Amino acid sequence: MPRKSAATAKPRAAEPAAGEPKGELAIRTLAMPADTNQHGDIFGGWVMSQMDIAGGITAGARAKGRVATVAVTGFTFHRPVLVGDVVCCYADITRVGTTSITVHVEAWVARRRESQARFKVTEGVFTFVALDDKGNKRKVPPA
Repeated sequence: MPRKSAATAKPRAAEPAAGEPKGELAIRTLAMPADTNQHGDIFGGWVMSQMDIAGGITAGARAKGRVATVAVTGFTFHRPVLVGDVVCCYADITRVGTTSITVHVEAWVARRRESQARFKVTEGVFTFVALDDKGNKRKVPPA
């Protein structure tokens, strides 16, 4: 079969756009040197904690009260976070059960140094349970 020349070959599809974050902006913070490992990279645990806070804020608002994290699943690190990055966490409620709320959380870098480029660095699914004043499970009220 003859090879197609560059002139007759089909053009390659453009790289897909970086996309847009899913959900609403829950928090924005700055990655600082105190959040790094010995190599100067931001700890994955620090990123996870920011995402847990973002998911907790979102779940707490939906539950109209106290919530606690009971599970984290489907966690994926796509790119590293560097010192000085502005990290934005977006939260999207994907399920509301009788006593629990599941939230998909994405962490995006909104600004890295002089660049204004925005890209996703991490995502995961957090499940929260609604709690009463004594720390016992309670029903999530209707929306």
